[in-house]
Amino acid sequence: MPTITFYGAAQEVTGSCHLVSSSSLGDVLLDCGMHQGMRAKHLISKEQFSFNPNSIDMVILSHAHLDHSGRLPCLVHEGFVGPIYCTEATAQLLPIMLFDALSLYENDLRRENRKRSRKGLADIEAQYNKEDVLSVLECLKPLPYKQQINIGNGALLRFYDAGHILGSAIVELTLDESGKQKTLVFSGDLGNSDTVLMNDPVFLEEADIVLMEGTYGDREHKSLGDTQKQLQEILHDAFARGGNVMIPAFAVGRTQELLLYLGKLQQAGQLDNWQVFLDSPMAIEVTSVYDQWLPDLDCEGIKKLCTGEQTLLENFLSTLHLMVDAEDSMAINTISRGALIIAGSGMCTGGRITHHFKHRIWDSRNTVIFVGYQANGTLGRILVDGAQHVKLFGDDIIVKANIETLNGFSAHAGQAALIEWIRHFKTNPKVVLVHGEPDALEVLACKLKQEHGIQAEIPILGDTIEF
Repeated sequence: MPTITFYGAAQEVTGSCHLVSSSSLGDVLLDCGMHQGMRAKHLISKEQFSFNPNSIDMVILSHAHLDHSGRLPCLVHEGFVGPIYCTEATAQLLPIMLFDALSLYENDLRRENRKRSRKGLADIEAQYNKEDVLSVLECLKPLPYKQQINIGNGALLRFYDAGHILGSAIVELTLDESGKQKTLVFSGDLGNSDTVLMNDPVFLEEADIVLMEGTYGDREHKSLGDTQKQLQEILHDAFARGGNVMIPAFAVGRTQELLLYLGKLQQAGQLDNWQVFLDSPMAIEVTSVYDQWLPDLDCEGIKKLCTGEQTLLENFLSTLHLMVDAEDSMAINTISRGALIIAGSGMCTGGRITHHFKHRIWDSRNTVIFVGYQANGTLGRILVDGAQHVKLFGDDIIVKANIETLNGFSAHAGQAALIEWIRHFKTNPKVVLVHGEPDALEVLACKLKQEHGIQAEIPILGDTIEF
């Protein structure tokens, strides 16, 4: 009987990693993600995995976000040599994601080793390197949506659009166990249907077991219309105060949505005179990939706006400035008012946004707008929870900027959408909730049981479930 063992994103929001074991196909890893905010000090352990990477026969990747893909180079470094199946767009995004993560990791490692050297301690060896990233990319086996392929011994794999970010997939894996078929569906991260950029998640009807994310299992998002209005009001008030706006945004997904919304506001004459700075080389590169796929994204949101010579990066938002070099980023500090800065990282665990905080978060004229989920323990969550002081680059800095949160821009499905998605299954599958904090998953499980008669399991790290 096939089993699933949970090695990440079990009662936590990041680190997606689930091991499917079967007699027919061997050991298959669904995602191999890092924990959000994982830096050098968390990558010094000699044992990165609770399983033997040599024993993994293949990886099936739901999408390119690092909390689903970030440990693939470590997996390769420790002996994995099999195929990595993903969608075509994910294969385009992964080089950008993984090389950026490598650069951050190597910088952190050098910093950590300098501290150790001063204490007379030996250097920490790198857990992976550029060659490992290149090996990951060589292992990729891109597939278009809805095309079913045989991946060995009668096992079938198919991807469906999850509507979360470009290339995000719902995984359908069908195993042939002694002539009997068993189908596993893994939601990956399900998108929010109330957006104007991504397609809606695809509904499936048949499975023996479903692994479903529950990031927002305990709440709903504001409607897109209300959220856009709220954004417009926040920006208008900030402009009237003579301040600047800082938006921490993930380079993949959230940044592209923001550019689209800002462009729509500008075209409606509702953006005041903000100068928009996309201060992230990674986000710029990712957006160029999005531009290639615009015809395949949401029809209503995109095709009327991005046609011909117009894309998210060109001829759409006239006040958009692309800041690639560090010198470009630092030059923004000289602007006293009217700068709207979009920079990573999305949860403020590093990146250029933290430098902008250092220069501006102490000024009450300024505003920070959070447009995505902030995981426990991140600087973003600390600010959302109302911190009055934060530690930045060794300095204690007072927080006087206005802190705003716009949950309606979330790239994750809210509670009602999650329930609607799981209720489309007609085969009464076993339901397992992953990728959510304990309280959110408990609320979702109770709602499913009490109102819809669906019994859901909530595994902890290391649990194994048969199906």
